[in-house]
Amino acid sequence: MAERPAKQQKLDAAATPANVIIQFQSPEGEATGPQLDVPHDVTPEQLETLLNGLLQTEEKLPYSFFIEEQELAAELGAHLLKHKVSVESVLRVVYQPQAVFKVRAVTRCTASMPGHAEAVLSVNFSPDGRRLASGSGDTTVRFWDLATQTPKHTCKGHTSWVLVVAWSPDAVIVASGDHSGGIWLWDPASSKPLGQCKGHRKFITSISWEPAHVELPSRRFCSGSKDATIKVWEASTRRCLFTMSNHTQAITQVKWGGDGLIYSAARDCSINVWAAADGRMVRSLKGHGHWVNTMSLSTDYALRTGAFDHTGTAPADPEAAKAAAKQRYDAACGGRPERLVTGSDDFTLFLWEPSTQKQPLARMTGHMQLINQVTFSPDGRWIISASFDKSVKLWDGVKGTFVATFRGHVGPVYQVAWSADSRLFVSGSKDSTLKVWDLRSRKLLMDLPGHADEVFSVDWSPNGESVASGGKDKVLKLWRR
Repeated sequence: MAERPAKQQKLDAAATPANVIIQFQSPEGEATGPQLDVPHDVTPEQLETLLNGLLQTEEKLPYSFFIEEQELAAELGAHLLKHKVSVESVLRVVYQPQAVFKVRAVTRCTASMPGHAEAVLSVNFSPDGRRLASGSGDTTVRFWDLATQTPKHTCKGHTSWVLVVAWSPDAVIVASGDHSGGIWLWDPASSKPLGQCKGHRKFITSISWEPAHVELPSRRFCSGSKDATIKVWEASTRRCLFTMSNHTQAITQVKWGGDGLIYSAARDCSINVWAAADGRMVRSLKGHGHWVNTMSLSTDYALRTGAFDHTGTAPADPEAAKAAAKQRYDAACGGRPERLVTGSDDFTLFLWEPSTQKQPLARMTGHMQLINQVTFSPDGRWIISASFDKSVKLWDGVKGTFVATFRGHVGPVYQVAWSADSRLFVSGSKDSTLKVWDLRSRKLLMDLPGHADEVFSVDWSPNGESVASGGKDKVLKLWRR
């Protein structure tokens, strides 16, 4: 009887080959270095050291490894057994560079800041992550001091609910749009109004600034409205430069891309692509069967933060800052044209490459209810979508394939926001909670109750330090480590 365990051991040893021949591959599919003969118990950390040696990097960079689309999280042999991967031929190991800094998950509410007299509809951190602006149903825009976690300024001027707040990529101007179609510009340092932009006849749904690598200091921005038009404005003169109108129903979102194009999504089921220089229509993307609610660019994070890096610092000289912003944008593109993902009331998402073709790269199905928000990770590698079916889904940001579902909310998920290192994200829901999720383990990291009612808006600061949330209970909450 004593011999049985020994036999069992032999079988297990035979099931896992002692050595495996691997070939590193870049994300673009090119082979890196020679084929390597590695032991089956090699860990991702050891592979990382090996790869850094092959690439001859000056300092050790972090990487994640994928075998047949599955991330390697444990020893190689255990992973191969679990996923039943054949080792008869050379094993291709695709490596993906990770962010060199790490954002820690927020764990507690450090400040509940009352002040707004109505629901908080929009919260936005500045591109450097040091300041916070919010818009509310009480017709005011408020600036908050993140160092002392107290209200700083209240900006009055709007005549109805403030629906949108948008920082310029150089963090010098804040634009806000309201329910009656008015747009105001504010100086965040002094909170004084810089003027009003008049022209839209119905409520403002979205505002997007011209990228920093195209123009610095920031001068122009575009706005989308329920009146089915997109207007491009000059910030210094508050003049409307031109109006783009081809949509037949309300605009739901506008994005100013880095390639000289402006994208607009609307309730007429189409996404239009415009030339930012003169407002000419370049192409129309059709495919959705219902209202298009939301869209995101693979370069969103680089466009939002401009020249500011993950520590919130940027060169003081405008030319140097512009060059830094261009470098960050090119790194976000990774040698490919920028991609666009759209989410709709028809429960589907589409992935596009709008600068080159009007056919979608992928149609992404799986949600059982309408999609409220979709957003690319800062590195452009992942997409998350928040839906009224109470789930958040994770998709591949290049191919559009489904990866995982995150369940935990007991009400519709309204908004999601990524951490700057693309390793974590936070979701806010009608169920009054925020939840922090871990991308690698695909699990819930932190449940953050605290709001007394629905959470309408959530944002993670670009420097990774804090998460801000606002909702129906009129309180703005800050969450930190």
